[in-house]
Amino acid sequence: MTISFEGRVAIVTGAGGGIGRAYALELARRGAKVVVNDLGGARDGTGHSDAALAVVEEIRAAGGEAMSNGGNVGEYGQMVEMVAKAKEAWGGVHILINNAGILRDKTFAKMEPEDFESVIRVHLLGSAFASKAVWETMREQNYGRILMTTSSTGLGGNFGQSNYGAAKLGLVGLAKTLYLEGAKYNIKVNCIAPTAGTRMTEDIFPDKAFKAFSPESIAPAALFLVSEDAPTNAIVGAGAGVYQSAWVTLNRGTLLPPEAQTVEGFAAAWDRISAHNGDAPMTSGVEQSYHAMELLAAAEAKN
Repeated sequence: MTISFEGRVAIVTGAGGGIGRAYALELARRGAKVVVNDLGGARDGTGHSDAALAVVEEIRAAGGEAMSNGGNVGEYGQMVEMVAKAKEAWGGVHILINNAGILRDKTFAKMEPEDFESVIRVHLLGSAFASKAVWETMREQNYGRILMTTSSTGLGGNFGQSNYGAAKLGLVGLAKTLYLEGAKYNIKVNCIAPTAGTRMTEDIFPDKAFKAFSPESIAPAALFLVSEDAPTNAIVGAGAGVYQSAWVTLNRGTLLPPEAQTVEGFAAAWDRISAHNGDAPMTSGVEQSYHAMELLAAAEAKN
């Protein structure tokens, strides 16, 4: 089986280097027309980079079609303009990979509010703005594939990255809502949590690990998640050839009788409430209410 992107138009944000560049090159190699979006050259988002133009030249030299875009994902108007140019050139947009990101790492005690806001704006608002800019087009086409870039920091936390972690888990919530709203329009929305040796992580990995965690090793997972037969509502970890699935789970819950619905009653039941018994992935936020109603109905039936 060969997965092709012939006839598809893809936008990849933050595609001037690292993981985004790997995505753009592989999409183009498989037939997609690619918008290569990139703004800054430094990992804190400052500076200007001509890297997008270089990636476009790579794609064209290999016989593919691509255009560069220097729009800032944190500015909604620039995302609308980017989508309009893609549609003008190629007639639609079928795939969006929200990959653009910056880091401004400090402990929460030392972090300035501006650094918190900047990271939230690029990662969370930037992904929301780009997704909003393509949303109506995808609805009209009755086809769309959107990939959010979450992180193990969002899923599990990481010292010194409160801004980044907040943004990355926020993207999971965004994806889980958009997958529900997009389902009737054949819009599939997934998340990827990549681990790669890039300009964002070059001072974190030892040299040998840096090479093993190549951006190219992330691309197979990402491209599958934006392919025609992609799943939806998936969270996939990828790095160094290791691929994992992650879930937001909910256990069956514990019903406390009215007399135990106190702080002390909750404390006494905490071992049961926090136990991993009957955990199941959540497919919708309403499941918490459904579980509660099921337990109430079962208790009522016993009486």
